[in-house]
Amino acid sequence: MSQRDELLAEVQQGMVRMIADVVLFNHAVAAKVGLGASDSQFMTLLQTYGPLTPRQLSEHTGLTSGTVTGVIDRLESIGLITRQPDPNDRRKVLVTPSIEAIQEKLAPLYAEQGRRMQSVLAGRSEDELRVIASFLADAIAESQPIQSL
Repeated sequence: MSQRDELLAEVQQGMVRMIADVVLFNHAVAAKVGLGASDSQFMTLLQTYGPLTPRQLSEHTGLTSGTVTGVIDRLESIGLITRQPDPNDRRKVLVTPSIEAIQEKLAPLYAEQGRRMQSVLAGRSEDELRVIASFLADAIAESQPIQSL
């Protein structure tokens, strides 16, 4: 095996380990606030994309409309989201993250993880940060959509 092949394997194994660690941490945070694993991923989607319709949430997650409704109900019951009429189509509803509730209930649970990531990144040069950012952008662009499974 060449040095390049060994390095590629090391990067891939590192990514797998990091993903597993993040998923397990997210599960623990979700459980601490009384949510399920899918519930916390909805919050990530809403924070990433902004308000989404239930149908869009279903498309992003691959979950059925009934399951999506259940997740929305749970998130709404603890104040993490609100349902608001879509200003472009009054027949639709937008699921909107509640920034205040997120800051109160979720942000403190992720604060230490955020500090640790900042510490890791602080030791990198601007050129290294550009490479990392480019790698992550490429990895995200090439990730397999749930709908294709």
